[in-house]
Amino acid sequence: MPPPLAGANGGGSAGFPRFDVASDSSDHAYLTHNKKAGSCFTNLSSGVHKKIMQEWKILEKHLPETIAVRVYENRIDLMTAAVVGAQGTPYHDGLYFFDIGFPVDYPRSPPWVHYRSFGMRINPNLYANGRVCLSLINTWSGKKNEKWNPAESTILQVLISIQALVLNEKPYYNEPGVGLWPGKPFWDKKSNAYSEDAFLLSCKTMLHLVRRPPKNFEVFVESHFRERGFAILSAMMAYKNGECRVGYYGIGGLSLVPGKGEPSEKFKAGIKQLMPQLAAAFARTGAPVGNFVEQVASEKVAANSVEGKQNKKPAKKEKKTGGVKIIFGKLKQILGLTKKKEKKASA
Repeated sequence: MPPPLAGANGGGSAGFPRFDVASDSSDHAYLTHNKKAGSCFTNLSSGVHKKIMQEWKILEKHLPETIAVRVYENRIDLMTAAVVGAQGTPYHDGLYFFDIGFPVDYPRSPPWVHYRSFGMRINPNLYANGRVCLSLINTWSGKKNEKWNPAESTILQVLISIQALVLNEKPYYNEPGVGLWPGKPFWDKKSNAYSEDAFLLSCKTMLHLVRRPPKNFEVFVESHFRERGFAILSAMMAYKNGECRVGYYGIGGLSLVPGKGEPSEKFKAGIKQLMPQLAAAFARTGAPVGNFVEQVASEKVAANSVEGKQNKKPAKKEKKTGGVKIIFGKLKQILGLTKKKEKKASA
């Protein structure tokens, strides 16, 4: 399960409420949509308005502790959701934001959903352009009972599906056709590599969010990473050192599954690059990251020292190579002199 929202209690009345009404929708992906929608979103007696108000009530009452939603008083056709990544997945402790829009014929047509990707594709179902592929909103193939049902489907179901089915333990297998053929070790290796990339992209997403959080979620983003920053950095260190497989680091420094990981060199390099940036970003939120800053600094010094030693070796080789050239040169000279002497003797 993902950790609960930072500062929110079971009812969401303290700290950062899980559901609330906001006024500023200026950074919403669907801000320019429905400009010619008529009165369906403002007329209290319209079917669309009534259905959206039902959605509000469902979300306010039933949102889990790991999802937060902001709706807009001046644009009821828009809402924004923050989903916390679940433990036991490469998305753990991350925040993932989705802009949601309602079409004029809602709920006959499913809602629009846009992922705030920062230009990165962290999952087979979440594209760099923000497209979300999900059967429930009819953007992905699926059985009839998996598709949008105007009489039964809700926004809450969409958000829970994204958290549980999309941001899952092994996202590589979300790709169509993957894993259907024999060769489990082969697919598992591919899956582990994909999870490494997903975790690195998730870390990069954290950097973007700390530096520029979505409107109406500034306090939430800051408090979340203040509380979870240390755990995230601990997980990064554990993954880099191969203490456990990516995605399986638990609260309190315990691995959720037995066995150690075998991180790739590419992954370790990515962690080394991102860790100082994240430590600095989390420190600005008030997260306790002093030890990690020192550890990263000492590792950098050690790495530079090793690199310096390695760089000296080629110089010695060059010296040796130069000595060999001198010896060959002398031999040539001797041979040349011998030839000259031979010519003089024959003359």
